[in-house]
Amino acid sequence: MKLTGNTIFITGGGSGIGRALAEAFHANGNKVIISGRRRANLDEVVAANPGMEAVELDITDPNSIDTVAARLIADYPDLNVLINNAGIMLPDRAASRIDDKLLVDTVTTNLVGPIRLTSALVEHLKGRKGAIIAYTSSVLGFVPMAVTAVYSATKAALHSFALSQRFLLKDSGIRVLEIAPPWVRTDLMNSREAEQAMPLDQFIAETLTVLATDADEIVVEAAKAFRGNPGPNEHALVNGFNQQAMALFAAG
Repeated sequence: MKLTGNTIFITGGGSGIGRALAEAFHANGNKVIISGRRRANLDEVVAANPGMEAVELDITDPNSIDTVAARLIADYPDLNVLINNAGIMLPDRAASRIDDKLLVDTVTTNLVGPIRLTSALVEHLKGRKGAIIAYTSSVLGFVPMAVTAVYSATKAALHSFALSQRFLLKDSGIRVLEIAPPWVRTDLMNSREAEQAMPLDQFIAETLTVLATDADEIVVEAAKAFRGNPGPNEHALVNGFNQQAMALFAAG
């Protein structure tokens, strides 16, 4: 991916990985538009990064998606990069009855929303030079965390969708990328102070390094063991990982 001279739309750009990616791309000389549901967060990011712009978007609402997509095409005709980053992560109870609102909200935000938004913009992107569709998935799509079973499942599904879309768009001029973060210090699951998590600035720096290559999957060093796990013997790592995760949660 070319790291400068793009017009980039990033969902979930008001905080965490989305904000950090937006600020890194902005600093590299790209036109960056961020989105999110909380206007105050967007205003804070834009104020800290003069020249960046923001639009409110409810990724769970198809009408909001269609409205924002039309606005992007009209106001930013050079838009050539879409980064589907918005997501939610909440603990669930896969061993018992799962709260239905949590289930629907997680699937809609993490999977249905990115598919809808990409669908609304893909024809526009086909005409743009250096076009990119990127999805922020997670290493939990490869090694699920049992206490966030629904979240992990949505990221596995997003990985599968990206594989199919990459194949179907291979002759279109659009590259389909997947960014699969490990545990990073963000507000997801109150991880900002977690010592075991990867520092956000380190994750962004390593991610940009891989993005600059011809890799379709953006997997930083700390994520490689998770990405390499699926296969006949995957249960050993899944079970060991979840035993460690449960111990961390119990320690509080």
